Amino acid sequence: MAVLSLPTFFFFTLLLPFLPFTLSQSSKTNISLSLLMAIKSSLDPENRLLSSWSVNATDPCSGSFEGIACNEYGQVVNISLQGKGLSGQIPPEIGQLKSLSGLYLHFNKLHGLVPKELANLTELSDLYLNVNNLSGDIPPEIGDMSNLQVMQLCYNKLTGNIPTQFGSLKKLNVLALQSNQLTGAIPASLGGLMMLTRLDLSYNHLFGSIPLKLAGLPMLKVLDIRNNTLSGNVPLALKRLDEGFQYENNTGLCGIGFPPLQICSASGKNSNKPEPFGPGTSHLPSKDIPESANVEQNGVNKSRKPQPAVVVGILGLIVAFAVVGLFTFSWYRRQKQKIGSTFDSSDSRLSTDQSREVCRRSASPLISLEYSNGWDPLAKRQDVNSFSQEVLESHMFNLDEVESATQYFSDMNLLGKGSFLATYKGVLRDGSFVAVKCILKISCKSDESEFLKGLKLLTSLKHENLLRLRGFCCSKGRGECFLIYDFVPNGNLLQYLDLKEGKRNVLDWPIRKSIIRGIAKGIEYLHGSQKNKPTLVHRNISAEKVLIDQHYNPLLSDSGLHKLLADDIVFSTLKGSAAMGYLAPEYTTTGRFTEKSDVYAFGMIIFQILSGKSRITQLNCHGAEISRFEDFIDANLAGKFNESEAARLGEVALLCTHESPNHRPNIGTVMQELNDIMSNS
Repeated sequence: MAVLSLPTFFFFTLLLPFLPFTLSQSSKTNISLSLLMAIKSSLDPENRLLSSWSVNATDPCSGSFEGIACNEYGQVVNISLQGKGLSGQIPPEIGQLKSLSGLYLHFNKLHGLVPKELANLTELSDLYLNVNNLSGDIPPEIGDMSNLQVMQLCYNKLTGNIPTQFGSLKKLNVLALQSNQLTGAIPASLGGLMMLTRLDLSYNHLFGSIPLKLAGLPMLKVLDIRNNTLSGNVPLALKRLDEGFQYENNTGLCGIGFPPLQICSASGKNSNKPEPFGPGTSHLPSKDIPESANVEQNGVNKSRKPQPAVVVGILGLIVAFAVVGLFTFSWYRRQKQKIGSTFDSSDSRLSTDQSREVCRRSASPLISLEYSNGWDPLAKRQDVNSFSQEVLESHMFNLDEVESATQYFSDMNLLGKGSFLATYKGVLRDGSFVAVKCILKISCKSDESEFLKGLKLLTSLKHENLLRLRGFCCSKGRGECFLIYDFVPNGNLLQYLDLKEGKRNVLDWPIRKSIIRGIAKGIEYLHGSQKNKPTLVHRNISAEKVLIDQHYNPLLSDSGLHKLLADDIVFSTLKGSAAMGYLAPEYTTTGRFTEKSDVYAFGMIIFQILSGKSRITQLNCHGAEISRFEDFIDANLAGKFNESEAARLGEVALLCTHESPNHRPNIGTVMQELNDIMSNS
């Protein structure tokens, strides 16, 4: 009988605890499949919309299940089924997908309760259940979801109180509960959410006062409490939010510096009431105390310190398991991926900028995804004709050119970064300046043919008011794609707004008119003004996307970029658009972008250019309605503008931002009106 050597025996002894895990991998597919089929039967009870979810599938993670994304271990990490028309209920079984980090079920017709089992999804960062027909109370157990960053439950029929346990969601950035039927007070525990940037509680039946702690949240930019029955003193610290604080239609509120609120009296209906669930409240029922409250009870023994021998033994086991775990993981990854280059077979390098982690950070819930076939979107494909392949190849850069242009992505060349991309300034070998957008593959569409179609579209966009795409480079070895654009020296339109008096870079009246007209021309081109060119909706028009070249010509950037990006990345960009007022109101009920939603965003930009302000208020709109120029024309112009032109441009802005898309003009009509205004000047 063969005898194992001592090192071999020791290795297998260490590996023994992992054998059940290894053997269980073969059954994981069947477990996931049965679980997903149970989820399907609840979400789509009539089996009309999720036909790709088939019990005959060999692997739900192969890409055959619509809206399902998995990590390298075959675990479901993302469900994206927004806007599918699903009419069933959210099943408790979803809580068994323990690795889920993104759940997108918004813009459907789902009914029933929000299952408390969602609280088992401790890795979940994004929860989108908005614009459905969900009812009942919000489960307080959701307060246990420690990694939650965005919670969208708005536009449903939810009732009951806002759980005080939400104060435990320390990573929460956005909490949207508007347009439900919620009652009770605003929990003071929400004042402990230090990462919160947006809190929308509008259009509910909330009562009581505004917790003082909310006013002190350092990251808060938007607090919307409109259309409730709140009362008491408005904390003065909320004035720092400026237009980000919305409080209309709460007749019981009072305070100094918040027109048209009355000044609070010492007693009476406008007196400041105790904070709900806060220090000023007494005799609270025990059910209102958050489970996470730090309460020391009598009779409870303190934990004893662990014995040193136990600690040493545990540490030894941890080290041993870690060694075997790393070995097993390394072997698995080598089997899963064979690293190569898209353009050069010798490009077997991993990222050469390990110290430049900015290009590798992403808030996307797709952070752990692996593409099924090694991700090689630019490989020669049978579904691409020779002409299209030639067009793509004419725009290709190699990795050496990109790295050389940006000095290996030096921090000195970093222009900006977001949650899914970073942009660097670069110099090509011909001496021309470029901007390089660095996009991780985990932020791109997982379907390589769709990604390829997106690239073809971007290369076809050519207009004097669109930022020109010089080329692109995709490296399978780095797991990144780079878009190379012309560099624009004068920054973006946002830099010319909110300027203090006396600043040098105030735009004069002729330049403002020219910028408005140039943006409209770019949108008109995207919307199909030329024959044989399909309509392209930009989706994310904003002052930040309007670049200004050396001749103060506006260039619309990121046109068609959504065609390359994964759904959750596109959704994440909407948060900023909504906060700045660019998102058309009908999007909250339809979940769709149209040419008219682009027109709405353009109308907001007209207001911004006319007023010189980044945030547009009702005062600006009303001023344009009655031609009261001091309310919607930038004071920095010092009266140097044409009143007739200003009045007509204000009318165009009002038409473009009409609440109903049916009453907004199309961009062609807008262009005709602008040409008429400019020609008569």
